[in-house]
Amino acid sequence: MILKTTIILIIIVWLYLLSVLKRAKTHAFYFLVGSIGLFIILALLSKPYGIWLFSTIVTKGVSVVGYLTGLFSVHYASHLIEIMNHQHMNLLFIDYECSGIIETMAFGSLIAFYPVYTLKNRFLLMVAGTIWIFLANIIRLSFVAIVIYYFGSDAFYVAHSILGRIIFYILAIILYYQVFTRGQIIQKFGRGLQQEIR
Repeated sequence: MILKTTIILIIIVWLYLLSVLKRAKTHAFYFLVGSIGLFIILALLSKPYGIWLFSTIVTKGVSVVGYLTGLFSVHYASHLIEIMNHQHMNLLFIDYECSGIIETMAFGSLIAFYPVYTLKNRFLLMVAGTIWIFLANIIRLSFVAIVIYYFGSDAFYVAHSILGRIIFYILAIILYYQVFTRGQIIQKFGRGLQQEIR
């Protein structure tokens, strides 16, 4: 009950601030308050059902790679990746951090208030970005599972915390460049530069 009341109060204050900033035509502050506020609201609303939903979807996505390669199996109900390596069983749990929900909420919050695109384009980019982040997360988790299969649990830290994150963030940077940087360049300098940027 307290959480629901807190969320409602945050939404009311957030909407009021947005209306003030819009009337004042302070576009940069409107973007910042809008994006940060939406992220906080989504983060509060995502527990526990959003986390469960994202973890389940990612688990199902990773299971496709496991099925195709035969290197690991997945347990949907518990969000576990099971890897057998030299008769040793390794378990990876897909939790809040691994589900991709934080990255998806951050991207969605930014694109929702990004003034370069129309409302329709922002919605389409939000859907495309969510799919991209979902696939990037599947690639990352599948990579970690495959490395553990071949090199054992000793390789977990390097695969998960270093190499897996590098792969994920390279894919995230590509998304952010295409949506934010490239989109703003095209909007600012016109469609004539589109061919050169490609």
